[in-house]
Amino acid sequence: MEALRIALLGGGTVGSAFYGLVQERLADFHALGFSPRFLGVLVRDPSRPRPIPQELLRLEPPDLREADVVVEALGGVEAPLRLVLPALEAGIPLITANKALLAEAWEALRPYAEEGLIYHEASVMAGTPALSFLETLRGSRLLELHGILNGTTLYILQGMEGGQSYGEALLEAQRLGYAEADPTLDVAGIDAAHKLTLLARLLVDPGFPFSAVETQGITRLTPEHIQEARARGERVRLLASLYGKGGRWRAEVAPRRLPQDHSLARARGNALLVRAHPLGEVFVTGPGAGGEATASGLLADLFRLLQGAPGHLPVPQAQPPLAEGSPFPEVG
Repeated sequence: MEALRIALLGGGTVGSAFYGLVQERLADFHALGFSPRFLGVLVRDPSRPRPIPQELLRLEPPDLREADVVVEALGGVEAPLRLVLPALEAGIPLITANKALLAEAWEALRPYAEEGLIYHEASVMAGTPALSFLETLRGSRLLELHGILNGTTLYILQGMEGGQSYGEALLEAQRLGYAEADPTLDVAGIDAAHKLTLLARLLVDPGFPFSAVETQGITRLTPEHIQEARARGERVRLLASLYGKGGRWRAEVAPRRLPQDHSLARARGNALLVRAHPLGEVFVTGPGAGGEATASGLLADLFRLLQGAPGHLPVPQAQPPLAEGSPFPEVG
């Protein structure tokens, strides 16, 4: 049995759930010939209750160059980047759910992603297949992609459909833990823009810049916008879209009007709708957030690594769009 030394950066909701899943799935690791061992778990507050043995908790990270794999569940950009770069330089694989890190620090991380050292299935739709789903579509050429990639804004918009104002729906989402105390990343569309950037790099352009995503959130929406859409037989959703326009790829996040019977409008969780040639139209939906859902995506990547598959490789070269896309109507 070969030892598998794991350095876990982050012991919050996601990190704790990942640690628990590894313990639950020991038989699967053993079947692959590995015995997992955590070198340490980096946390901010060791006194906080969590299902991780106290002796594993660290205020300073273990030496990541002693690990066989680094699992990052910290969030943010600069702090995790400083930690993971030396490990990547040493050839140690990184598994992460951190879409902000990947979207905004791509210049530093891209060489290691192209080597297959970065695994990040959980960065877009948690444990619901998104990257692996789209990798399968490389046998076709993308025509257009539309997705609901942020569960917080979906919950708020559903609350507004039930008669709440934007502020009331946001407060309810915060009370239930769906929205952070500072919800800006979600409600301003930044979280969805991070994720759309990763999808664009996977499918159409390995260097697609985060700054190229045109981003508009839901903060200006009123009950009147929702009611007007309903009167037309439509629903409003914050949509992340990638489509051809003027001979180049256009990426945007914005509230859009969808027919009520459209698969994206009926989705209760995150969702992706893709049109490709010659495959046609494909749709996938499922949970896109939450500790256990995200941890399941991290664990899937760990199994992917142990079975010899590379990380999620960006598309080798930029590809022009085959056709003009058809975005959904704007709100207002």
